[in-house]
Amino acid sequence: MDQDMKDSMLGALENVIDPELGIDIVNLGLVYDVELDEEGVATVTMTLTSMGCPLGPVIVDQVNTALGELPEVKSTNVNIVWNPPWSKDRMSRYAKMALGVR
Repeated sequence: MDQDMKDSMLGALENVIDPELGIDIVNLGLVYDVELDEEGVATVTMTLTSMGCPLGPVIVDQVNTALGELPEVKSTNVNIVWNPPWSKDRMSRYAKMALGVR
């Protein structure tokens, strides 16, 4: 998979907003990796801000929808992982500023 495709996938995922924080999952640092195989199956490795996040299924659904808008993507697998654990250090400068995190 080339960098352009990876950028397109991450761009699509920037439309997925964490409902609790109001910031997209890419800038929050929740997306660890994106891949696309030759059959058009996208695999997203990501985490959630908390293990008991009740909105996990909503976010996964939005990830499927966002990537489904790319013509190259035929289907999506979302792997939720807890390792490495998410921390505020993974957030972009934009997300930190928006949330007032130093």
